[in-house]
Amino acid sequence: MEFIDFLLHFLKDPLTVINQLIEQYNTLIYVILFLVVFVETGFVIMPLLPGDSMLFAIGVIAATTGKLSLAVIIPLLILAALLGDNLNYFVGHKFGELIKEKKKILFLKREYIEKTEDFFEQNGGKAVIMARFVPIVRTIAPFVAGAGSMKYRVYILNCILGAILWVAGITLLGYFLGQIEIVKNNFEKVVLGIVVLSVLPIFIKIFKSKFKKA
Repeated sequence: MEFIDFLLHFLKDPLTVINQLIEQYNTLIYVILFLVVFVETGFVIMPLLPGDSMLFAIGVIAATTGKLSLAVIIPLLILAALLGDNLNYFVGHKFGELIKEKKKILFLKREYIEKTEDFFEQNGGKAVIMARFVPIVRTIAPFVAGAGSMKYRVYILNCILGAILWVAGITLLGYFLGQIEIVKNNFEKVVLGIVVLSVLPIFIKIFKSKFKKA
């Protein structure tokens, strides 16, 4: 329950949580943030960590307090995302066939893998980049890419590009917008807006799927 409370607080107000962690752990905050990104991207059973809002908050903190160095945190979190993705990919490669045979393991169904494979085939490597910006999907996509037919060479090239765009893009967005007074004074609303925009593609996809069935 304590972990769930912490996670909900982190999702709601990552700026406050990260500042509290900095006060408590000082430079170890870099290790903590590295682990958050690594776990979100590398553990298919942990898709609910606050990746987007956390990166934005990191940028705001770097801009307003200087407690975090962009020169350190951006390369570090790009590395965390790449390591997590690769772990997820190779776990998917190992267990993908087992899920297809059993039809379902935990929340992973054969149907999900097959649909994601079709999406990868239609969109090519850019699907890996697109998935990076959608919560939950960015956690499941590397697993499915490994479980499916995507070649590692194609996957890793797009994975690297996606990690750079995701980490650097959202962190720098927070850095520059964080210096604007209206953003600093309404940070929770800004974070909520980021979360809504990031999950919007999922709901659009669900709506289109339901509409087609109807």
